[in-house]
Amino acid sequence: QVQLVESGGGLVQPGGSLRLSCAASRSILSFNTMGWYRQAPGKERELVATITSGGSTNYADSVKGRFTFSRDKAKNTVYLQMNSLKPEDTAVYYCNAYTFIADYWGQGTQVTVSS
Repeated sequence: QVQLVESGGGLVQPGGSLRLSCAASRSILSFNTMGWYRQAPGKERELVATITSGGSTNYADSVKGRFTFSRDKAKNTVYLQMNSLKPEDTAVYYCNAYTFIADYWGQGTQVTVSS
């Protein structure tokens, strides 16, 4: 069973930054893609960003230019650097790891952007 453990959430003022981490229990290169999703209260879960095993990234339009998805293969960890945060970025952020036969999720980490 794969485990994904997120960390790094918290309370930040508008315009501030946070870096989320997601540590996997096995090689992150074993997944076809890894992603960050978020779910705000009363809303559906939405895609934030993805990275393929080859290293290609994709971002939601709402976060392009502000968020950066990166990875450390030696640590089996992926990161989401979030800059210029806005109140509308407030949500629970989830790490996802996808293969053709399974889909894994972390427990989520809360990000709150408020003054």
